[in-house]
Amino acid sequence: MLAINFADVQTAAGRIAPWAHRTPVLTSKTLDRETGKRVYLKAENFQVGGAFKFRGACNFVFSLSPEELRRGVLAYSSGNHAQAVALAAQRAGAKATVVMPSDAPKAKAAATAGAGATIVHYDRMTEDREAICRRLAEESGAAVIPPFDHPLTIAGQGTAAMELLAEVPELDALVACLGGGGLLGGCAVAAKAIRPGIRVFGAEPELANDFWQSLQKGERVTIPPPPTIADGLRTLAPGKLTFPMVQEHVEAVALISEDEIKAAVRFLLERLKIVVEPSGAVGVAAALFGKLPADVASVGIVISGGNVDLDQLAEICSAA
Repeated sequence: MLAINFADVQTAAGRIAPWAHRTPVLTSKTLDRETGKRVYLKAENFQVGGAFKFRGACNFVFSLSPEELRRGVLAYSSGNHAQAVALAAQRAGAKATVVMPSDAPKAKAAATAGAGATIVHYDRMTEDREAICRRLAEESGAAVIPPFDHPLTIAGQGTAAMELLAEVPELDALVACLGGGGLLGGCAVAAKAIRPGIRVFGAEPELANDFWQSLQKGERVTIPPPPTIADGLRTLAPGKLTFPMVQEHVEAVALISEDEIKAAVRFLLERLKIVVEPSGAVGVAAALFGKLPADVASVGIVISGGNVDLDQLAEICSAA
């Protein structure tokens, strides 16, 4: 049995409705022409905190009791989940502490601190962020909000697909990027419940292909810290809860090169006039570079976020 079902996503949708944005679905004739498909972009770069992560964090935080909220919340994240937890906690009147890598994007760290969270830095190459978080939780009694591998987090992320299919019900396929699998897992469960015949695909950097390797092997594979530009997708292994969801519902995972990720970021900025972080552009790159089946005529792609340092964005654009 999978960790969540569609009823959990529906419950999450009701819980987060007062707080989360119903993000727009964008289209582009140029993108359709370049891909040979009708493409619908679920623009989670316009979500609270600039990424889909607010959905899961909000669902988790507002499921806590007043006593749990009084003790505060903890999270570990390279950026978007950190911001999301900080913002959800701020709205609930709870204290947030976030364990972030010392090399996290400056914009994401600044936004997390700006939302009132206390940041605890660690070295991603030598230290275990989950162990640090567990120690802090034991000391404080705070609730730990995992970035992807928890039913409440996953169900919250699935609301993105629920909204997309409410607006564009006849999609042939759905695509989402793959880090820990919370977004793709939650969206796959929701999409398959709403439209059983829909085809679901993941998109993952070639340099961070833990999900792709795991699917080939039939079990969770752990990789070294990946050097991809897509900082939100630098997970070392699929989630214990999300991996079975992807196994059951996802047809294939497209691998995307670093140059293809950068090209998708540039395309979205130049042609659609939207700022998308490298992690958020991976799904669009899968469509742009012909990595989806030719018989998919219409596809919904979740743009996971838009939190990119301006100097990094300038570097990506100047390298064209």
